[in-house]
Amino acid sequence: MTMVSKEERLQQQDNQILRLQKEIEKLKKSIKVQKYGLVWADVPEAFEDDFENKLPVLEEVPRLAIKNKDGKPTHILIEGDNYHALTCLNYTHKGKIDVIYIDPPYNTGEDGFRYKDKRILDKFPDGTEVPKDHPFRHSYWLSFMRKRLELAQTLLSDTGVIIVHIDENEVFNLGLLMNEVFEEKNSLGVAIWNKMNPKGDALGISVMHEYLLCYAKDKSKFITQKDTLLKRKENAEKILNRAKSLYNKLGKKIIPEAIKEVIKPFGYSQTKLKEFEVEYTLELINKEFQNWLSRQNFSGGEKAYKYIDKNGMVYRGVSMAWPNKETAPNEYFQPLVHPITGKECPVPKRGWRNPPETMRSLLERGLVLFGADETNQPERKYLLKDNLLENTSSVFNYAGSDDDLLELLGISFPYSKPVNVGKFLLSAIHPNPRIILDFFAGSGTVAQAVLELNEEDKDKKSRQFILVTDNENKIMSDACYPRISKIINGYEGSTPTGGSLRYYKTGFVGKHNILDADDKDRVQLAYHAGEMLSIAENTLEAIEKTGYWQIFESRDRFTAVYFREEYDELDAFVEKVNKLKKPASVYIFSWEDDPFVADFEDSPGVTVKTIPQPILEIYKQIYNLI
Repeated sequence: MTMVSKEERLQQQDNQILRLQKEIEKLKKSIKVQKYGLVWADVPEAFEDDFENKLPVLEEVPRLAIKNKDGKPTHILIEGDNYHALTCLNYTHKGKIDVIYIDPPYNTGEDGFRYKDKRILDKFPDGTEVPKDHPFRHSYWLSFMRKRLELAQTLLSDTGVIIVHIDENEVFNLGLLMNEVFEEKNSLGVAIWNKMNPKGDALGISVMHEYLLCYAKDKSKFITQKDTLLKRKENAEKILNRAKSLYNKLGKKIIPEAIKEVIKPFGYSQTKLKEFEVEYTLELINKEFQNWLSRQNFSGGEKAYKYIDKNGMVYRGVSMAWPNKETAPNEYFQPLVHPITGKECPVPKRGWRNPPETMRSLLERGLVLFGADETNQPERKYLLKDNLLENTSSVFNYAGSDDDLLELLGISFPYSKPVNVGKFLLSAIHPNPRIILDFFAGSGTVAQAVLELNEEDKDKKSRQFILVTDNENKIMSDACYPRISKIINGYEGSTPTGGSLRYYKTGFVGKHNILDADDKDRVQLAYHAGEMLSIAENTLEAIEKTGYWQIFESRDRFTAVYFREEYDELDAFVEKVNKLKKPASVYIFSWEDDPFVADFEDSPGVTVKTIPQPILEIYKQIYNLI
């Protein structure tokens, strides 16, 4: 047995104390830098070689444009890697997008999700599918999504929202990631799409739903808009039309529907049938209306509108009791007097929901429902025509597919999201989106949803979509573009939606990346920025191009671009712009931040900006996200 001296024991104790002190310091530092959230091995992504060494731009493919002079929006389709496209859009549309609606890869291990791991690649091949048992499966997916969501976040307007489809494979990871990118305080909640068709090959619980994660850019600003997170009562029009049809019978002598069904087999003569006629009263109308409602597959909220009043209005009664656990203020306990008996009606235990002045207003407008006598507590009268919207709930049911539609369109594409799901979500979250972006466009479901909504909604026909997808497996050339073209121009058995489309591809200029760009790269960027600038200004029709400038037009304005570093033709350009008969955004090449405002002081409708430095500044901010 080896004896340990006193000095050795003391030294061991000192070493142990030192180790503990170091461990404490390490923990203190980690507490300072770590926070609650998602931690994963952030794997760098190998972008295309061009992106590593050049500057991204958008270039139009004019032959694929669809032009209709019908006054409807011109939409934008971009072919290319969505990271590259989002980079360009951060210049053209930063802070302008109202709704981003995406259906990213779910990372199931079988959905074809690929990731190019920059750490292990000398070159940049197409990548391989990430199998379910890959050790970096979730890290690859999260690394892929984070970069794109960060770019998406800056595109949203202050009142904008993002809606993301996902299934059980990544829903929990995605929720934490979006809390980090968009901040948890801006979450609008999680919706469940119930497909009503459970998976038959499940080894655990059979899944029959997907998730939809919804976040606002700034929830406090989003909710100040009118009608946010409200959906249209699906069957309201059917209910109102049925009520109108029945009310038109008031005072007429007609055979009731129920009796018609009973006597139909007997083949009575017209004279005999007269004996079954009755005069329609409001009571009979309501009875038939309620019988009809009871047979419909409507929601409980819709079926609650089961009464027709003397003016033909459909209504329901709703409690006017104070909704909180705490008792209402004293003035909220003033009793209502029954209009027939003249006696006071019962007051709710905790008081009325509304103050006395509101109650008086409701009485004056005939919006208080009294019972047969004063023993019944009065209710608020809600007219269906004034309450066509209801809160968007956390669950919605839709079991259909678009397989037949895609077959009719001649398009082969697996797992396409139904158009009706897209239309529902684009209508039930944001009250009035003007610009809608989908950067996982797939077969173009979102485009069709927007085009159809523009046709169906009389008050909101100006929605514009921007779709982005690459052409892997010819998804753009064989699915997305042909589908959009057929929806706009019409296909067998359909009515054309109209509208126009511009087709762009991501491209690259210069010889250096964003951080190392030299003067030659800046010149090249300015030469090729015209189409990006036209997108930024939504003036998509190119009407003139010389060796020095370009001019683009929309219905109400122009965009003029002087892209040369030499100013030989600047005077001619200024003269040209000053003769334009609509407001114009003017971009001029400048090595300095010199907007050339004095040249256009006689044209009050002209706004002057410089290129290419503002584009590079946006790109530099993005580059640091890689």
